[in-house]
Amino acid sequence: MPHITVPEGVVPPIVPADPDANVTDLLEDTLRRSPDSALFSVPEGDGWRHITTREFHAQVIALAKGFVAAGVQPGDHVGFMCRVRYEFSLVDFALWYAGARMVPVYETSAPSQIEWILSDAGATRMILEDAELVSRFDEAHGELPSIAEVWRIDRGDLDRLVAQGADVADDEIERRRSLAKGADLATLIYTSGSTGRPKGTMLSHANFVELCRNAKEALAEVVAPGSSTLLFVTQAHVFARFISVLAIASGVRVGHQADTKQLVASMGSFQPTFFLAVPRVFEKVYNASEQKAEAGGKGRIFRKAAQVAVAHSKALDAGHVPIGLKLQFALFERLVLSKLKTALGGNVRYAVSGSAPLSTFLAHFYRSLGIRILEGYGLTETTAPLTVNVPDRFKIGTVGPAIPGNGVRIAEDGEVLAKGVCVFQGYWQNEAATAEAFTEDGWFHTGDIGRLDDEGYLSITGRKKELIVTAGGKNVAPNALEDPIRSNTIIGQPVVVGDQRPYIGALITLDSEMLPTWLENNGHDKGLSLTDAAQHPAVIEEVRQQIVRANAGVSRAESVRRFTILPVEFVEANGHLTPKMSIKRHNILKDFADDIEGLYAQGGSAHDVGE
Repeated sequence: MPHITVPEGVVPPIVPADPDANVTDLLEDTLRRSPDSALFSVPEGDGWRHITTREFHAQVIALAKGFVAAGVQPGDHVGFMCRVRYEFSLVDFALWYAGARMVPVYETSAPSQIEWILSDAGATRMILEDAELVSRFDEAHGELPSIAEVWRIDRGDLDRLVAQGADVADDEIERRRSLAKGADLATLIYTSGSTGRPKGTMLSHANFVELCRNAKEALAEVVAPGSSTLLFVTQAHVFARFISVLAIASGVRVGHQADTKQLVASMGSFQPTFFLAVPRVFEKVYNASEQKAEAGGKGRIFRKAAQVAVAHSKALDAGHVPIGLKLQFALFERLVLSKLKTALGGNVRYAVSGSAPLSTFLAHFYRSLGIRILEGYGLTETTAPLTVNVPDRFKIGTVGPAIPGNGVRIAEDGEVLAKGVCVFQGYWQNEAATAEAFTEDGWFHTGDIGRLDDEGYLSITGRKKELIVTAGGKNVAPNALEDPIRSNTIIGQPVVVGDQRPYIGALITLDSEMLPTWLENNGHDKGLSLTDAAQHPAVIEEVRQQIVRANAGVSRAESVRRFTILPVEFVEANGHLTPKMSIKRHNILKDFADDIEGLYAQGGSAHDVGE
């Protein structure tokens, strides 16, 4: 194997690069290593039915033959739109074995977004899950003459493809799966469009293969034999897509749950050893547990248990747990904390968190449940994880060091720059955007602001384009305030504003899912509409107190002085949220311009925060 020079600033890879390998080799390796181990579990009755590596491989080959028989050619782009489910990985690998490439489309995408992504990608076929997604696709289909065929999972089209491909030779699939080399394109994943029209991110086979092989070694404890995970983050997003491929490469058993309302029940029956989630999920689990305790008259006990748990975790980091704290923790662990861990399946040891910063309070809280939340950082352009905390060396409050084979450096203006095996090839048919995305010496501009400590652990402090500069010249990173404000039970999304204004203000939406429980627990009418709740004195005061707590973590010049509660929720359909539930700040600032003006108008309806 040729010697490969590691660029300066990049952590040497643990696993030497193989330029000839493609993603299908990851499944082939697992098949040779553990053919009869359970690789997936699918719902069956009240339980789960296992699918072994050998069975999955056979299903992949059979479906790949179906694609070949249907006329799919090597290099073709095939659109796929479905919720979290087993068939996502099945179709993904079957397309790779047939020599084609998937173009995933978020199941929440609007017709105009579907039309843009599929036309820009030049997709020749489309696979849809069910009638609901078909109806949205049909609105865009008239503008997509390149789509020659549409297949539906709910109508058994995958089974018909398998039957159609029965006469395709095994040698033809082996030939096709071997065509792609590491440098060849593996998939197009379109950015969420939070800063404009989605761009097609070109991820190569090497991006997945080399990142998987190195992450597998770096996270050996997490993906060890016998590990399992329950996926509920959409696989159209690079975060879950990468974990899906990593699980196959590592032999991790995977289950799927698309309905987050059934998440706790599914966790209990599936009993995963790790799971991945965005911080909002960890907040929701904590808030729901607190409100459940409140309803049972045990709210004070729960909050005391949480306080002790956090103190215990911080003491562990300090290297000494006082005997009094140790005894308190043992008591609350038995009475309160163990029940919450049991509700999550009882076997969870790790959770992988990404897409936004996790509060240190929650990180310490879950750590004391015996669940280490391994925060990581990455973008679509970095095939997901660029950095991640590892089990034996994780630092709460950071997103960890670079995964071997990758590097991070901080530019003079504080921007995080990236290089390595995870970094994408460029934007599809967009040379100008690609050129703009890289420095002259080949480092990728992430657009995020961060810092590195002496041990190479990265902390993200803000988004470069979202920095607010007040009229007084103070630079304010919105997430430093938004993240702690969002942790409140009844708050959905806070949006901090104040660019070229005399002080910082905030738009607040309420969480319609948690609001009724909170209202009932606090002696109010749980049936209040969002409009009425936004004007209710108790709700206003609860929001105000949360903002006061968030302000305590920043300087006076950075603190929120006034806020308004909007009588609506931000949703993806209105262009206010991305599919991964991040806010589209530009659209919100434009659509709620009058409400923002009200934060700075004399005698307006906005609320003062006070001290």
